[in-house]
Amino acid sequence: MGLEELQDRLGHRFEDVSYLETALTHRSFSAEQSGSPHNERMEFLGDAVLGLAVTRDLYVRYPDLPEGQLAKARASTVDRPRLAEVAESLEVGSLLRLGKGEVTSGGREKDSILADAMEAILGAVFLDAGYEAARDVTLAHFGSIAEEMATDPGSRDFKTRLQERLAVDGALPQYLIESSGPDHARQFVASVLVDGSVLGTGTGTSKKEAQQRAAAGALQRLA
Repeated sequence: MGLEELQDRLGHRFEDVSYLETALTHRSFSAEQSGSPHNERMEFLGDAVLGLAVTRDLYVRYPDLPEGQLAKARASTVDRPRLAEVAESLEVGSLLRLGKGEVTSGGREKDSILADAMEAILGAVFLDAGYEAARDVTLAHFGSIAEEMATDPGSRDFKTRLQERLAVDGALPQYLIESSGPDHARQFVASVLVDGSVLGTGTGTSKKEAQQRAAAGALQRLA
């Protein structure tokens, strides 16, 4: 997939495609290319765009939700796993410009890199066409997640759902965790077992994230 296809998936045609190119550039690539622009400043901007767009959407759509529930729904919508999930759906990983080391270590699949790039892309849309365009792109890809978090906040708590599902049969899940990589780029692999048999596995940049993905895999298998 190229930049044309990404713009089609994103739902925004850039007037200045260099914004999108920068959004897809990781600092590891920049370090190898004599300081070419990378996406960290754009990520900072995109984080604000995402937060405002989702906050206003929740506020308007759910006038009866108290502040605490609105805050939880927003936090669950804009967290790293959701950002990485949207980036994966757009196939952003294949277009990331990474340094050789990051490519070798699987950077195209790392949630942290994908999430940062997704925020940077929203920042790029803002720079290219203003807030309304960035808001529309944000809600096109995060609106359904925000709705789910507001109306069924436990729907993505896969560990709880798995435990409830297994409790019907009197079983309990057990999680095994393995880790690899340097301290600053730790990767975790979780396996969920029932009666000694592996039901699902998951990876992530935190133990919690890996366990949630393992539980999600187990639920899918049980279904």
